[in-house]
Amino acid sequence: MANQVSWLLVEPGWRAVSGSGETLGEVAEVVGDPSADIFDGLRLKVGDGRRYVPAERVTSIVEGEVRLDADTTELDQLDAGEQPRGGEVHRNRSAGG
Repeated sequence: MANQVSWLLVEPGWRAVSGSGETLGEVAEVVGDPSADIFDGLRLKVGDGRRYVPAERVTSIVEGEVRLDADTTELDQLDAGEQPRGGEVHRNRSAGG
């Protein structure tokens, strides 16, 4: 079993999966305030659209994968227009952060 990692390491393109392992989509953006270590949630690319998933729905994070307590039906019911509470995190890995 893979070791859990911090939300600060999550990258666009990581898989988002349900508790049963069903692929729900992929991470498009990480939302939070890294200077205060506040994780607000994720914006996922799901089919042709995007869904904001609050941090409370994230159950674990391992290298390359974020596990949620939602299934496809619940994810479809999330408001695509919901606004996160914090700013979006963008990292430039070549700049060291």
